Amino acid sequence: MTPITTFADRKVALFGLGGSGLATAQALKAGGADVRAWDDSDDSRVRAQEAGITIQDLRETDWSDFTALVLSPGVPLTHPEPHWSVRRARDAGVEIIGDIELFCRERRAQAPGAPFVAITGTNGKSTTTALIAHVLAQGGRDVQMGGNIGTAILSLEPPAEGRVHVIEMSSFQIDLTPSLDPSVGVLMNITPDHLDRHGTMEQYAAIKERLIRGAALAVVGVDDAPSRAIADRRGTDIARVHVPQGDVLATDALTVRDGIVREPDGTPLADVNGIGSLRGAHNWQNAAVAVAVARALGLSGEAIQAGLSSFPGLPHRMEEVGRRGPVLFVNDSKATNADSTEKALLAFRDIHWILGGKAKDGGIFPLVPYFERVAHAYLIGAASDAFAATLEGAVPYTRCETLEVAVPKAAENAATSGAPEPVVLLSPACASYDQFPNFEVRGNRFRELVQALG
Repeated sequence: MTPITTFADRKVALFGLGGSGLATAQALKAGGADVRAWDDSDDSRVRAQEAGITIQDLRETDWSDFTALVLSPGVPLTHPEPHWSVRRARDAGVEIIGDIELFCRERRAQAPGAPFVAITGTNGKSTTTALIAHVLAQGGRDVQMGGNIGTAILSLEPPAEGRVHVIEMSSFQIDLTPSLDPSVGVLMNITPDHLDRHGTMEQYAAIKERLIRGAALAVVGVDDAPSRAIADRRGTDIARVHVPQGDVLATDALTVRDGIVREPDGTPLADVNGIGSLRGAHNWQNAAVAVAVARALGLSGEAIQAGLSSFPGLPHRMEEVGRRGPVLFVNDSKATNADSTEKALLAFRDIHWILGGKAKDGGIFPLVPYFERVAHAYLIGAASDAFAATLEGAVPYTRCETLEVAVPKAAENAATSGAPEPVVLLSPACASYDQFPNFEVRGNRFRELVQALG
């Protein structure tokens, strides 16, 4: 735990007692704050009370004595409309912050030189966070990883001079961290997302830019226009990362072509070819960002290459879960939309593609240019009819309805296909909610079925 001493002897309101909220309440209490917490869930309130947290209905409370409202990042701050707790705080002139803001203040008070890497982006931030943490840990550093990727930041060990915090940040978390000041701030990319919570694309990008603006050193992927504009505004103390799509190479960026990460002058820095967990151009960007961060924190080229080569990847993100003869089985259950599935289709050929579930807007129509990579499709779930219509005449398909039917059919067809390395790929391009509670359960079931093949 990281006790928050910067609010000692102060009265703090806290709304949201999920995983990070409960950890925040405990960290504030451990540091000496008087915490008054609330959640609309009866179960969450009971769990917090059992953990020794004072529960108080903030709708019926006098807010004049509160120093701050610590808000869960899942609670609307501005859009579609401010939560009632936000309105109460604003009416009382009480600042509204999140758990990462508490960490930033504690770091400045206790260990201002402690390395702090903050990573954001619409896509790829979880893999990049895990990759940076892995490379640094393999290089002998004391690493604490958390934030949006799993462990709440205040459940980690406190900041210290020799300890690196590697923290994934969503746009919601950045919005609640007004004094965000990482040693290294990473922006992977920006595409439209969460506009229901931020109003406009411009506002969404502006929130992402706060992380870059406050960083001592910025690392920015410049493959999209909003990110390039942010990099240009930053100007100095910046490492740009570019994965070229054509023949034009950026002359002011780390570039990745054919799996080689290179300096702006062309000097090779790292090679990701043959690393199964880093297949595909999107993972090349992740690798280049990790190289830039690790170099900034003093790792040698040899240590960085060793860390990249040993990276196991994240579950459900193009995760290699088995091999039977020449057939590779890949769990990409995290791909809940066409944009994510596109990256998997680009990473393989001779694909036996298991797809379907609860479809997103646009379905799989954006994936038509990659159908030539697919040997056969296996349809599951509610989207089967719609996806069959898109595949008709372009890709042979089988309606399977469930993973239990799709996995053995795909395995059998792939094994007899004659292709040198056929791939059975679960990349559903859909949400899981028609058949599974979440994408993790869906991916775990795929893994179980692959292992049961013998």
